[in-house]
Amino acid sequence: MKVYSVGQVNNYIKNIITQDYMLKNISIKGEVSNCKYHSLGHIYFSLKDETGVLPAVMFKGNAATGLDFKLQDGQAVIVTGSMSVYERDGKYQLYVRSIKLDGIGKRYEEFERLKMKLYEEGLFDFEIKKPIPKFPKKVGIVSSLNAAGLKDILAIAKERNPYVQLIIYHAKVQGEGAADTIVAGIQALDAAGVDTIIIGRGGGSIEDLWAFNEEKVARAIFAANTPIISGAGHEIDMTLADYAADLRMPTPSAACVAALPDVMSTIKQLDGLDRAMKIAMTSRLSLAKAKLEGLSSKLELMSPVYRLEQQNLYLADIYDKMNKAIRSKLDAKRHRLELLTARLDGLSPTAKLVGGFGYIGKAGVGVTSVREVSKGDELSIVLYDGTIQAIVSDKKRS
Repeated sequence: MKVYSVGQVNNYIKNIITQDYMLKNISIKGEVSNCKYHSLGHIYFSLKDETGVLPAVMFKGNAATGLDFKLQDGQAVIVTGSMSVYERDGKYQLYVRSIKLDGIGKRYEEFERLKMKLYEEGLFDFEIKKPIPKFPKKVGIVSSLNAAGLKDILAIAKERNPYVQLIIYHAKVQGEGAADTIVAGIQALDAAGVDTIIIGRGGGSIEDLWAFNEEKVARAIFAANTPIISGAGHEIDMTLADYAADLRMPTPSAACVAALPDVMSTIKQLDGLDRAMKIAMTSRLSLAKAKLEGLSSKLELMSPVYRLEQQNLYLADIYDKMNKAIRSKLDAKRHRLELLTARLDGLSPTAKLVGGFGYIGKAGVGVTSVREVSKGDELSIVLYDGTIQAIVSDKKRS
């Protein structure tokens, strides 16, 4: 037995489908579901009726020539194209060349009829919208415990404001009986006295979100005394719950942001301001202290006591300098006096009498030669410490 690869099998099936004459150019009618516009311009959607669902794609080039309206969920259409197999996924789908409207889909028609009815009754009037509390203490949430949107709400609530009490009412958010549980949740939380109610779920197709288009849900929102924020996870199309709610947000995460003030960011901001204020106060106190010290120094310099002390120090310094100058002058004069005295002593006749010398005089006149005296003359001999009177008894010439 021959063994084939997955790719060979997918390619074989693709050839069978593409070679079928009827499937090469086929027109199919059905209701548009799960329609998505790709950023490249392609359109991905499903055709459905009571018996099944058929995946389809319309490429950008075909959309430019074969589609003259905006394709949306709920529209009844007739599409023309060819069937083929997308080999990578092993799935067959309809490759659409043109799309024509075939009236309005049943659900879409029902939605428009009900929306107009509730609008005329005043359920959507902006004048009756209740303001969302800025600082709630308790917030109620109507959602499935398994919904991804609820996990987003809890994570954001913990990050923004962990001090708010969250009360969760578990409700079905799609399928049979979902609208009844959503209504029960709104009524229970409204009676519990919460400050704000959030209703919603993660994204999905129009069928997944249809519970939020039920009339009973819209009326329960209108009848509630508590402000209600809707966040059903769809950004383009609005449900009746969105129209009836006091505030509509595109996602559960955005609904949580609208319901809870960002206390943690405010606390962080206040902490930052507190630190900045302390730094500023410390800086200003330091500057004030430095200024005070400067003024104190100036005041001290201007004080009479300080100036008197400075004058006393100045006078003492002048006194010391003057004394020093006088002493220096006196020392210099004394030294000069000593020098002059020594010189004067050197010139004095009596100075030569020291060391055995003397001065000989006769009748008051100095004797300088032996020829000036004769035998028997009376002489005076002056020594350094007195005078001797003598008579010449003899003389000799040398």
